[in-house]
Amino acid sequence: VRLVEIGGGTVQAGDSLRLSCVAYELTFKYYAMGWFRQAPGKEREFVAAIDWADASTSYSDSVKGRFTISRDNDKNTADLEMTNLKPEDTAVYYCAGHKAVDKIAQSRYWGQGTQVTVSS
Repeated sequence: VRLVEIGGGTVQAGDSLRLSCVAYELTFKYYAMGWFRQAPGKEREFVAAIDWADASTSYSDSVKGRFTISRDNDKNTADLEMTNLKPEDTAVYYCAGHKAVDKIAQSRYWGQGTQVTVSS
């Protein structure tokens, strides 16, 4: 199993950015997918998740209303659309997959991460 994050970069505050997570060798349609991030000197934190059964979504309070998670089971991708980015969104973003959405943080499947830098 391999998860690959695509789409990081450096943007200005207020800009938008879209991250994609491509899953290989995973029965993707039966896995909940999540996005996490880790800023320098901080713990990794939950950002968003999307369940496999009904595509229900959940978000951290810090990104709710600005970020949108989606999935495409035909392409084995889980995307994170980020709008109105803030400097505090600067972090390495990781995707993860787990059969149980409430256990995503304990997933054994993680991507290598992609850097998002938001300048003020």
